[in-house]
Amino acid sequence: MSISKIKSTVFTALTLTATTVAFFALPIFAQQDGGGDGGAPPPPQGPFGGSFLFIMAAMFAIIYFFMIRPEQKKQKERQKMLSALKKGDKVLTIGGIVGVITLVKDSTYIVKSGEGATLEVTKSAISSLINDDKALAAETPAPDVKESK
Repeated sequence: MSISKIKSTVFTALTLTATTVAFFALPIFAQQDGGGDGGAPPPPQGPFGGSFLFIMAAMFAIIYFFMIRPEQKKQKERQKMLSALKKGDKVLTIGGIVGVITLVKDSTYIVKSGEGATLEVTKSAISSLINDDKALAAETPAPDVKESK
């Protein structure tokens, strides 16, 4: 997972939270005083009878289960895949290069691609492990074909 995706997810979560706070907190601040006659306080206003904390907890739970938790699962699966790579595995890099791992170092892999092309790539540059041609077809988009006249 890239840093920009994490920043985007956090920004979205904060935006939703701030919007929710503004939507439910403003009616509380806008309530009129009863005139000071000592009468009963006005009934709570707003949706759900003014249960602001309940709504905030529900919004946080929704954001967590639909945005944060799936991203954490994807990140764990990716880390597991990267740590399980070994010599001889066919991989696809984030740049679209397909190659075979020939050497595993601490923070990099040596990948052989094509005829004699050897690349040293960081572990984070590996996009996926390719087991067969079907996985490669699913990962790479079809090339644009120009029609001849």
